[in-house]
Amino acid sequence: MKNKILFVVSLLFGLMFINAGLNKFFNYMPVPKDMPESLMKLMGAFMQISWLMPLVGVIEIVGGALFIPNKTRALGAIVILPVMVGVVLTNIFNAPSGLPIALVMLVINIWVIIENRKKYLPMVS
Repeated sequence: MKNKILFVVSLLFGLMFINAGLNKFFNYMPVPKDMPESLMKLMGAFMQISWLMPLVGVIEIVGGALFIPNKTRALGAIVILPVMVGVVLTNIFNAPSGLPIALVMLVINIWVIIENRKKYLPMVS
């Protein structure tokens, strides 16, 4: 039962990141009208660095795709972790209304990392 729940959660998590990454290239999701001004300034600054958003988009797509299958989930969780930390920090400092979902996503990512901790041990031993 636990494996089925983990697969469904991982599927949804991976699809959310694939969607977010694709949006960085195709801009098909509209920007919310009530976005805080500080977040708009931050996004404007990120857009000034022409290579940053495409890089984040590729990381989100690759990490999301790796997160879905059980065989590559451990790698996907590590690839997504820096992006997830950035999402949580952005929500803490610039858009607190999105913090609950960001924290849930961070908990899912950490759960997957803990579930796969044996796969990481050879790297640190």
